Amino acid sequence: MNFFTSLLGNLNYGTVFFLMMLESTVVPVPSELVVSPAAYHAAAGNLNILLVILMATLGADLGATINYLAGRYLGRPIIYAFANSCLGKLFLLNQEKVMKSEKYFNDHGVAATITGRLIPGIRHLISIPAGLANMHYGKFLLYTTIGAGAWNCILAALGWYLHTIVPEEQLNDKILEYGDHIKWAIIIIVALAIAFFVIRHFMKKRSTKHAD
Repeated sequence: MNFFTSLLGNLNYGTVFFLMMLESTVVPVPSELVVSPAAYHAAAGNLNILLVILMATLGADLGATINYLAGRYLGRPIIYAFANSCLGKLFLLNQEKVMKSEKYFNDHGVAATITGRLIPGIRHLISIPAGLANMHYGKFLLYTTIGAGAWNCILAALGWYLHTIVPEEQLNDKILEYGDHIKWAIIIIVALAIAFFVIRHFMKKRSTKHAD
């Protein structure tokens, strides 16, 4: 705990990358307390906001890749056994959470790799069912980057905005207070993303029928 607290208190490009990598695996690192404070420091001129978003997204890509590979090569029995183990519980995991992410992936298809990255409780686990389903890695990485990038942009915008209204000692409390605003932003983005994929699917289907 002291280790993570120390990292969160000394945010730079390297710690943002590392913490977001962990957050995208199974380690319960709160991304809003990584990206938003880093963006807050960027607004103060201490970091570059674009590099903060880039490093956060690259870190998320690496962490998601680790989960993807675990799902693809370890398989469901081992994943479930880990989730139910003492170590899994230490990381706030259980089989039900993994199954929930699988259901979301199965219900929404490959689009879930984008939209799932925006949903708390699913976002850090959605890569596992993608691996279990043997989703093409190139497509997985592209969709993960889009989803993680969108999430990081939301958090960065919040941190940048908060720099104008709160002192640093109140920052984390204010970030948590703005949680509802973030949830509404996520709901809107997810709804738009799902609508995009549904419309694209039907347009492809329609064009295929006309071709026949």
